[in-house]
Amino acid sequence: MPNSQNSSSVKLSRLPKITLEQWATFKAVVDEGSFAKAAEHLHKSQSSVSYIIAKLEAQLPAPALMPEGRKAVLTEAGKVLYRYASNLLAQASQIENIANYIAQGWETEVTLAVDAIVAMDNVFCALQSFSADHPQPRINVLETTLSGTDEAVLFRKADIVLSPTLITGFMGMPIGESLMQYVASPNHPLVQLARAIHEDDLKQHRQIVIKDSGLQRQRDEGWLGSEQRWSFSHISSSIKAVTAGLGFAKLPPACIAAELKSGQLVPLKMATDMHQRIPLYLIKTAQSHAGPAVEELAQRLQHHLQT
Repeated sequence: MPNSQNSSSVKLSRLPKITLEQWATFKAVVDEGSFAKAAEHLHKSQSSVSYIIAKLEAQLPAPALMPEGRKAVLTEAGKVLYRYASNLLAQASQIENIANYIAQGWETEVTLAVDAIVAMDNVFCALQSFSADHPQPRINVLETTLSGTDEAVLFRKADIVLSPTLITGFMGMPIGESLMQYVASPNHPLVQLARAIHEDDLKQHRQIVIKDSGLQRQRDEGWLGSEQRWSFSHISSSIKAVTAGLGFAKLPPACIAAELKSGQLVPLKMATDMHQRIPLYLIKTAQSHAGPAVEELAQRLQHHLQT
């Protein structure tokens, strides 16, 4: 049976010999440019800083600093050690921040589900704003369509859902609306018609649709019953297909602003107004029991999506 005392001593011998305080002092000397300024920055005496650096140098196999006048400058080995020390200290600080977040009840991970008809630009702005102030929580983004969005709410696959529908039993905060418009490439036969387009005209051509991402009860909303239908699982692929002239589609202008501006896509001139305005909602699946990270992200999303 192995000696437990020897086993413990082996484990202890593998612990780093140089402490975080030593690396922090080393970094301060480099950043501040002198022992005196480093001591002031660390609120220590200059003699303490000199002692800590001397002990660190004694533990290293090669010098990290060399005197140059009144300054201490990095050796080639010191430059490498400085980079690693900076990363080590940043990670140690991050661990402390995470511990504080957990102690305050902050979630370490938040999942956001975004329906395909929601323009992502403002969502990205909200995520950037949240991350700038709260970098610790991980963010998972689910891109959903039709019943897949409903399932994200019903089965609580996400903490926050940006949805065009309100689900019974869940409260939603209105965050605007999405306009749906029929579009095609400039060379598509529908665009070449010298008259207003009727719904029967649309049914004679291939329609590009976004496939329902749900697993339970899939829906065919937006499909006109065209003989030819191509389904794509992601809106970006649908946009590329329409741009390539493979069919027409009903898409939110906010998601194809660049293509409309460049002329790659053009709105179809319909005989009747077939534009559809769909309200959008922000739903917190835990409702009043949502944690602080979910609440904070929900506020950022609400702010950016309503402006």
